[in-house]
Amino acid sequence: MKKGQIIALSAAMALSLTACKTASDKASTNRPDTAALKKITFVLDWTPNTNHTGLYVAQEKGYFEKAGLEVEIVQPPEGGAEVLVASGKAQFGVSFQDTMAPALVGDDALPIQAVAAILQHNTSGIVSRKGEGMDTPKGLESKKYATWESPIELATLQNVVEGDGGDFSKVELIPNTVTDEVSALKTKSVDAIWIFYGWAGIKTELEQLETDYFAFSDLNPVFDYYTPVVIASEQFLKEEPDTAKAFLTALGKGYEDAAADPENAADILCQAVPELDTELVSASQKYLSAQYLADTRQWGYIDPARWNGFYSWLNENDLSDPELPENIGFSNDYLPQ
Repeated sequence: MKKGQIIALSAAMALSLTACKTASDKASTNRPDTAALKKITFVLDWTPNTNHTGLYVAQEKGYFEKAGLEVEIVQPPEGGAEVLVASGKAQFGVSFQDTMAPALVGDDALPIQAVAAILQHNTSGIVSRKGEGMDTPKGLESKKYATWESPIELATLQNVVEGDGGDFSKVELIPNTVTDEVSALKTKSVDAIWIFYGWAGIKTELEQLETDYFAFSDLNPVFDYYTPVVIASEQFLKEEPDTAKAFLTALGKGYEDAAADPENAADILCQAVPELDTELVSASQKYLSAQYLADTRQWGYIDPARWNGFYSWLNENDLSDPELPENIGFSNDYLPQ
């Protein structure tokens, strides 16, 4: 090779290496510095399911990282997500408006707030074997109902049974924490179970168990409360409001994506949690995709009238001691404005 060619080739190689280094530096600059990311712990309420899909979508698509956050998803302790969040060991978690109520007042009140509604409506109700007369609440008379013996649970059931002209004292209450609703109904160990239709109800369909079902929110509008919700530590919200807003903005994007493309969202959840039943996740995701943003343009919004209405019902029925003040336990202030 001639001397002139060698010089030209060397110059070209040097220019190429410089260009590559510049591109590499630019890409590196655009990537968040993992060491600088704020650490967030998010505690679930139960094992992963489609109530949580938006969380996993936001994680997989890098929405948290782009917001400067590193999010760890953990399982709840025996005491529940509320205790872990209140203690500051987790910044966010999943809870429910009804089960939150006892934690918000009294000497042992927990410093937590609901900061986003995962679903816009209460999708829970009572499922039973089809054709056995339990398609309405009155039909639960003389039937075996699986109860976890919560005062709010039993008062809710009593309200709808008596509202349908039934005698609640005739319902046979069977203390039982059912984990497999299909098996429990097929074996007739119980006759009726309180379920969230988006998971257990869909499961009965897939396993071809014919059922009757009624939803609480269809029977009494006061029961269209928020379940589930994202909760946060009050201390964290006070000390790091901007971080809380960044987290909820990223999380909201995850749920908006899950609503718009349930098939892809189901795939992301199953990849993150391989032990899940892919058929159940896919069918459940299609059902819940219409629930994340139902009747609202903004994911996460909590209607104060509905929130306060349910807690007023608890007060009126002596289900909270002391009474729950108005506007306690929730805030929309950290959602994107």
